[in-house]
Amino acid sequence: MGLFHSLIPFLEVAIIAVMLNYVLSFFWNTKSMDLVLGFFAFLMILAASSWLKLPVLHKIMVLIGNVLIIAIIIIFQPELRVALSKLSVKGRRYREITEFDKFLDQLAGSVYRMSDKRIGALIALENDDSLDEYAQKAVILNAEFSPELLETIFSISTPLHDGAVILRDKIILAAAVILPLADDPSQLAKSMGTRHRAGLGLSNMTDALVIVVSEETGKVSISREGIMTRGVKIDRFKGIVRSIFNPPPKVAQQTKFKLLEWFKT
Repeated sequence: MGLFHSLIPFLEVAIIAVMLNYVLSFFWNTKSMDLVLGFFAFLMILAASSWLKLPVLHKIMVLIGNVLIIAIIIIFQPELRVALSKLSVKGRRYREITEFDKFLDQLAGSVYRMSDKRIGALIALENDDSLDEYAQKAVILNAEFSPELLETIFSISTPLHDGAVILRDKIILAAAVILPLADDPSQLAKSMGTRHRAGLGLSNMTDALVIVVSEETGKVSISREGIMTRGVKIDRFKGIVRSIFNPPPKVAQQTKFKLLEWFKT
């Protein structure tokens, strides 16, 4: 027990060091860093006034310090919110879901903006089956997804608009991709052209989800597992994509089951 009490000062120093490192690393190279340095300067003056026994200055600094605590909370409110969110007990899984929802909102917004403008588009979302076979014959981009980039690719004035785009997670893998056409276009209406046949053809051969924006009607269609769904509205669009690429977590349940089985053996 005596050894533990002798180690308490070192433990406290280590905890304080970690806290200071976290705070400084969070605010470093930001506009708020100047305020942080000013706060530390204030603490040094307060300590000096006490050590040098300057009662008037010390009293003034204490009074200012009482107000400064509230001021810091107000000034640093955005930064404190972000810092506390990083310590959230919801963990990494929650952040991944939030990032996916942000990506899905951007994708849906981009698709339906092109729909409103009647800009033809063909987008293949890679699932378990690799689409490298088709990407290698096209223009490799390996660019981080952004709505602006996706809409620029399908702009008629660009050389990449004629063909499909392959999305792998949040990366635009390739553009101007030539997809296989469906042999049996019985699901396609007469108003549907090569884009719809290509979307249906890829969904027949892979588990990819293919999004088609009609240049003639502006309607959005989704093709998966050889089935073409036409006239998909934005809410249903998000629901379909989320159900395929963001399934509910099952890892925790499986781990719990395995642990119970282990204890029984």
